[in-house]
Amino acid sequence: MTRHASFAPVVDARTRVLILGSLPGVKSLEAGRYYAHPQNSFWRLTGSLVGVDLVSLDYPDRLAALLAAGIGVWDVIATARRSGSLDGAIRDIEGNDLATLVATLPDLRLLAFNGQKAASIGTRLLRPGTPHLTLPSSSPAYTMAFAGKAAAWAALRITLAKRVSVSDVRPS
Repeated sequence: MTRHASFAPVVDARTRVLILGSLPGVKSLEAGRYYAHPQNSFWRLTGSLVGVDLVSLDYPDRLAALLAAGIGVWDVIATARRSGSLDGAIRDIEGNDLATLVATLPDLRLLAFNGQKAASIGTRLLRPGTPHLTLPSSSPAYTMAFAGKAAAWAALRITLAKRVSVSDVRPS
């Protein structure tokens, strides 16, 4: 199995919601950008949150739109071994330093895990009491219909719009 590494976090001082995936898949690693697989619904889901058709934008403009809306992106895994792109194949995990990053984001209100694998790893890397929410994975391997995913991801709008904490949204 090949050892893969995550990308740098995409955050700034305006970040209110940090969306955390597990580890970039093969297509993303090849492209050198988050959520590059054309069937991954991440850009459609986040676009619906911010009211921008992110799919039609170039990658740097997608990231700029997310940051302007208060959304950051990173992964819970710094490096791991994996054959293919499935989370179930991830082995020998080294986690990212989420607690340190969280401490540098003054407006951060919520961590949102993009799928169960990210949540199961990420919650172990956080300080107790850190507000978080587990969302259905945007991956095409997670076969929930887009409408169901979008309904769950819509919970992030409250935090983005009103600058409230996760306790005002719903428990993880």
